[in-house]
Amino acid sequence: MARIKGATMTRKRRNKVLKLAKGYYGSKHSLFKTAKQAVMKSGNYAYIGRKQKKRDFRKLWITRISAACKQNGMNYSTFMNGLKKADINLNRKMLSEIAIADPAAFTALTEKAKAALQ
Repeated sequence: MARIKGATMTRKRRNKVLKLAKGYYGSKHSLFKTAKQAVMKSGNYAYIGRKQKKRDFRKLWITRISAACKQNGMNYSTFMNGLKKADINLNRKMLSEIAIADPAAFTALTEKAKAALQ
């Protein structure tokens, strides 16, 4: 029986890594060993970044809501507590969009939150 060499699969595997490393600086985009290390590291950074993105956006929304609440004479925590007691279920993303796009509607929400707290 003839001996089968693994050249085609090895080349395919290496080309896959080099394709992922396209655009990297220096020898990282052309040499397999350094490209593999760079691709592994960038994959880790991408994984972490997907988690951080969620945190960063939530932080941004809370900051926007807090600023809009302060303009209406309230702080963020009492506003959120008031909304919960008034049974208004809006997520932070939508609340921040309302605060930016429609300040009058946000003022109405703060009034309802104040009323629910008393």
